[in-house]
Amino acid sequence: MNEKNDITVDNDLTPKSYWLDSTSETNYPTLDKDINVDIVIIGGGITGITAALLLKKEGFKVALIEAEKIAQGTSGHTTAYITSQHDIIYSELIKNMGIKKAKQYADANEGAINFIENTVKEYNIDCDFCRLPAYIYTTDENYMEIIKEETKAAKSLGIKANYVKKLELPFSIKAAICFENQAQFHPRKYLLKLAEIIYGSDSQIYEHTRAVDIKHDKLYTVITDTGFKVTASKVILASHFPFYDGLGLYFARLRPERSYVITAKIKEELPKGTFVDAGDTGWYFRMQKYRDSQMIIIGGQDHKTAHGGDMMEHYENLKKCAEQNFTVEKFLYRWSTQDYITIDGVPYVGNLTSKSENIYVATGYGEWGMTNGTAAANILRDIIIKKENPYQEVYNPSRHILTEGIKNFIKENYDVAVELIKGKLNDGQHNIDLNVDEGKIVELRGERYGAYRDKNGELHIVDITCTHIGCELKWNSAERSWDCPCHGSRFTFEGDIIEGPAVRKLNHYKEGKNIIDSKII
Repeated sequence: MNEKNDITVDNDLTPKSYWLDSTSETNYPTLDKDINVDIVIIGGGITGITAALLLKKEGFKVALIEAEKIAQGTSGHTTAYITSQHDIIYSELIKNMGIKKAKQYADANEGAINFIENTVKEYNIDCDFCRLPAYIYTTDENYMEIIKEETKAAKSLGIKANYVKKLELPFSIKAAICFENQAQFHPRKYLLKLAEIIYGSDSQIYEHTRAVDIKHDKLYTVITDTGFKVTASKVILASHFPFYDGLGLYFARLRPERSYVITAKIKEELPKGTFVDAGDTGWYFRMQKYRDSQMIIIGGQDHKTAHGGDMMEHYENLKKCAEQNFTVEKFLYRWSTQDYITIDGVPYVGNLTSKSENIYVATGYGEWGMTNGTAAANILRDIIIKKENPYQEVYNPSRHILTEGIKNFIKENYDVAVELIKGKLNDGQHNIDLNVDEGKIVELRGERYGAYRDKNGELHIVDITCTHIGCELKWNSAERSWDCPCHGSRFTFEGDIIEGPAVRKLNHYKEGKNIIDSKII
């Protein structure tokens, strides 16, 4: 098993995912030659890994390539709810899409729970999987009617849902919905075992291999940053945000959103279940096995990427929320994650465009990637083997978008335009007098740069323009990163890509010396 026994926790809560800290690091090779396969999958999260397993079982020769390390991105920073309960969604889906498509969505996610459980049993995976109820509750009486409507909507779709007036929590509630027989697990333990099964017998996994372009003649050729190519008859884009758009306008149809997580040991024993607050606080929590005891995982504080002000405040708000509602003995971990949300709330899974026959996409899971990502892999497998999938219609990336979605489309693209203009006009600070561990935008002889002084006192300066479509980046103090307010690309203070659609890193001037000497002075 990939479990580590020497878990360490920083006293200052340096950002670190528990899922990563409690499992061993992977060490798959980097692509070092041109290869030919049947199917190339770009992205090593839950969708890419699950799809690779399914397609290998169908007899295809598969190559999965990952820009960093597998199961280390969003799948390694999730709160790992395995549930069809995706906040208040079913009443909205019925209203906006009709009961047929709403039921497809519900059934797809219920089916994903069963798929994960069956896979755990088939391969005997020790990943803390357990069945439990999932609750969405409110402490605000203004949400009571919404809770009732959502319960009614869920029941109408065949979900085992019940209206609840009381929960055995350390605080009182006004109302809740209980979805029966949902689940949770340790995502890395699950995914790393699947990767072991994929690797070998003509199917491969490559890490530190970033796809930067796709060329299409009779076959598809994926060009990577290693200088080598993967040629295949079919391509799956499972890289969180599709780096290759193919005129699908995904950059205009997805909103990047960040959320935050803290974990702690608490004195209370909570009822078995996962919990989501339907109110304005928007926080959620569940228990997780930790060493020989338990810890609570608390998430929330969602905001559009690079639009959330001082990012450290979001962690502090979660800590305050924890202390107000539980008896906290010790905070253990903190981390953040990024999700992409579609303009109508349902992921895009299927052919990249209506005209692209053998290139596929899976993106836009919101905060519900464990089930949506699993459902996506099954949908893509069925499309590829020409098998009808009962959920393909609701997830179709080329589906008709109704009025509410069009409003969101307009708003998102207006926001992008505003950020493009604002970024070019805003003045930076006219000096680089930085404290240790401080970052800011500076102006040097009329040009804007991002500057950060690391914990050793060394100065790092980067170009501040995102390499995707040119939005100006913002400093993220909590993660020490430069984040794009348009489409969510994120870069380290040394200019390397963390995530997002960007495929080129930022120019980095080490210690600021080169830029100051050659460009400014």
